[in-house]
Amino acid sequence: MKSSFNPYNPGAGTPPPELAGRDPLIDHARTAIERVKNGRSSKSFVMLGLRGVGKTVLLNEFEQLAESQGCQTAMLETDPDKPLAAQLAPLLHRVLLRLDRVKKAGADLNNAFGALRAFAAAFKVQLGDLEFGLVSAPATGDLVIDLTDLFVAIGEAAKKRDSAVVLLIDEIQYVQKGDLGALIMALHKISQRQLPVLLFGGGLPQLAKLAGDAKSYAERLFDYPPIGALDEQSARQALAAPAERESVRYSEDALDYVIAQTGCYPFFLQVWGSHCWDAASKSPITLADAKRASANAIAALDEGIFKVRLARLTERQKAYARAMADFGPEPVNSSDVATALGLSLSQAAPIRDELIKKGMAYSPERGLIGFTVPKFDEYLRRAMPNKKGKAS
Repeated sequence: MKSSFNPYNPGAGTPPPELAGRDPLIDHARTAIERVKNGRSSKSFVMLGLRGVGKTVLLNEFEQLAESQGCQTAMLETDPDKPLAAQLAPLLHRVLLRLDRVKKAGADLNNAFGALRAFAAAFKVQLGDLEFGLVSAPATGDLVIDLTDLFVAIGEAAKKRDSAVVLLIDEIQYVQKGDLGALIMALHKISQRQLPVLLFGGGLPQLAKLAGDAKSYAERLFDYPPIGALDEQSARQALAAPAERESVRYSEDALDYVIAQTGCYPFFLQVWGSHCWDAASKSPITLADAKRASANAIAALDEGIFKVRLARLTERQKAYARAMADFGPEPVNSSDVATALGLSLSQAAPIRDELIKKGMAYSPERGLIGFTVPKFDEYLRRAMPNKKGKAS
């Protein structure tokens, strides 16, 4: 079949042609936006899940929802090498410029621009000319205080204009601990004052613990909805519906096979669907087509995503990851990995922590370690056969 008609979108964060199985989360976000815009309280939330489950796709969906309701949005994918202040300031500047278009500048908006000017000066952030606002007092240089003051000023300006500000932050686990604590405290003050500022975030499963470590009340301030593989019915819809819109269908055994191969993970459904389309010569897509597509999909993942991730690791990190892979796809006890490497738990712990900091692994609970990307264990067993050496 013609590749130019291939309906699947197997890209990082690329919206799928059929956003199946995520209606509860979308409804949750819609309700939260409506509530804060109408002056009612609502909790921010942060989605927790592995790579490839669609967190970024949903954040983009939430952004469109917010903008369709007249809210101002600021979307950020966290850069682990930059302080949070430098990343947020330009986005908040743009929010204020948009709020200024809603209504002529008043004292509240002047105050917000002034707070942003002080914030940018204190944290040495380069911004375009700030047309409005005189700084009555310089910022303190303490991110907790200054970010809170800035959020409050922006929230008050949005409230006066019957609007709301929605922050969308992806990869929050990369925010430095002190910066994360400041962000949480600023949002706590916003919640106390019932100002129309919301945060929707996405991060790896360890984020709930990181937030709790940064501020103990974070578990009460946010909801942490888990996001994982789709249920089988939604996975079938995500795979079959785009093809059906092109008058192409799958045989039942082909559909069953792809569902089993992908584990119902949204990104893998797009990868396998795209290769199924290219492997088939006509409708229906058969089991034989699906098997050829599976081999091609695995080869593409190996040479692309998986190979790149492996290249980021040091030799001792590779050895640790390879030992994890021998235990299969589910999280494994860290002590078992250490034993397999011939190391004590204390010797292996720094390597484990390095993998977590690189976003390659996560700890769902104390003592366990798992891969953040599904199927990475299978790749390691293919790419590093019989590599059970010691790490040092």
